[in-house]
Amino acid sequence: MSNQEYASDVFSMLLEDKKNALNVYNGLNNTTYYDPELVEICTLERGISLSIRNDAAFIVASDLNMYEHQSTYNPNMPLRNLLYLTKTIKPILKGQDLYGSKLIKIPTPRFVTFYNGAAKRPETEIFKLSDSFENKTDTPALELTVTCYNINPGFNEELLNKTSILREYMQFVNKFRELKTNDD
Repeated sequence: MSNQEYASDVFSMLLEDKKNALNVYNGLNNTTYYDPELVEICTLERGISLSIRNDAAFIVASDLNMYEHQSTYNPNMPLRNLLYLTKTIKPILKGQDLYGSKLIKIPTPRFVTFYNGAAKRPETEIFKLSDSFENKTDTPALELTVTCYNINPGFNEELLNKTSILREYMQFVNKFRELKTNDD
């Protein structure tokens, strides 16, 4: 297992806990939900697909939150999240009549990546699915945006102060990186 997979697995394990997921949700959305039972975990597990596996997904207040950890720069997060979304939404639609005349409501998807790699990146970046389209258009028929927050020291301090889980995770990864560097 690579260091990147290890950090991502720790991130996933942290956000499988409803209380931790709610902590990050509240920090990102400036909300004050207190009851972890409001959180419905819907992360894709390895058993569902070996190739389609996300880090964390959960529903709170009709928002489908899809969070990823990245220790390397990855402009393909919108495309990856599109695949994650289709796999995640399928069980939610079970029993619904997609061909019927009644509009089917789904949770509002929100896509976030937390970056703490060694490469210099801005504090916040927006990645768009349409950036990967071969034929550029001002009005893409399909768009998916991912907000990427740099959680390295000195970045997004306000968010990290509101979200103890992210701050502690960032500190853990930095310590792990430091110890790994000393071993090399």
